Amino acid sequence: MAKRSSPQPTDTRGQHGAIQLPGLSIDSYNLVIHDPEGDGFIGDRASQTAFRDLLDAARKQRTGKDPFGKEPSNEIGKKAIDLVLVGGDPDAAHLVHIAMEEYAQRLAHVVRCFLAQKEWEGVERIVLGGGLPESKTGGLAIRRAMRLLKQSRAGVDLHILRHDADEGGLLGWVHLLPGEASKHHDAFLAVDVGGTNLRCGIVEHRLGREDDGSKARVIEHMQWRHADDEPNRGEAVTRLAGMLNGLAAQARTLGVKLAPFVGIACPGQIQEDGSILHGAQNLPGDWEAPFNLPQALSEHLDHIGDSQPAVVMHNDAVVQGLSERVRMRKARRWGVLTIGTGLGNASYTNA
Repeated sequence: MAKRSSPQPTDTRGQHGAIQLPGLSIDSYNLVIHDPEGDGFIGDRASQTAFRDLLDAARKQRTGKDPFGKEPSNEIGKKAIDLVLVGGDPDAAHLVHIAMEEYAQRLAHVVRCFLAQKEWEGVERIVLGGGLPESKTGGLAIRRAMRLLKQSRAGVDLHILRHDADEGGLLGWVHLLPGEASKHHDAFLAVDVGGTNLRCGIVEHRLGREDDGSKARVIEHMQWRHADDEPNRGEAVTRLAGMLNGLAAQARTLGVKLAPFVGIACPGQIQEDGSILHGAQNLPGDWEAPFNLPQALSEHLDHIGDSQPAVVMHNDAVVQGLSERVRMRKARRWGVLTIGTGLGNASYTNA
């Protein structure tokens, strides 16, 4: 993440890629660490894709019949893998345990690599989000990585996201919501765009009950698995706009006073104009600059009340990490790693 040369205000909520919030600075995100042993990035070793590759490698090294049959590892559902560990075929369970152990070793190594970067110096706690930690298999592998890090005296604690990862990329926007939007409205629209799914929701901030955002909730949501449809960029933008317009209409039906604000969490490095500099390679079509998603999307959005909604962009790992800000308040420096199609990352400092 490039440093900005001009002095920054203490509150940049409502701006694309905001890095200064009241009581918190976002020190880095989308940090790129090249893998010295390959052509990719070090984070690729601990992605959800990496776990499937490890399971596939274990299956190829087995002797005898493959207990998973002919189904490719990347097509076996997380629930199916979890069921293997609770009374499934013993041979299949053995293969999963082999993959889990290797994955735990890799995750611990990746964490140590991040801690060695100046942007992560002094990080005491790391939130682990994304789809993998939610599964039983992923949870066991992460707990093993925790023990490995403790044994090596890495000086960091790992914490699995306490709520559904699908909601983390929406709830975190409460901390990025401009003051005027929260004071005069009950809720807002939020989007989490990943390499496989696109999720939209109505987020009720409930800052009047708890000003730390801990009472926020998603009251309605929609999800589209775009990876199955393989849309081009234009089709994806049109579909996203339709989902948001539908949720806005639903808010009116529910009597929810919606702010004219849409927060979009998306992979990549977000520029000051809302375009994506790099890191959006897993999204449908070419989403990187000069393409500007906020501008393209705004053309298709209905007014909310009497206003055209403001569309604000930020990195998805940043937003998911912010959803756990309350739990991290006792740590001066903390970070987040989101384990999905890739491995997202961000680091923060509490004031």
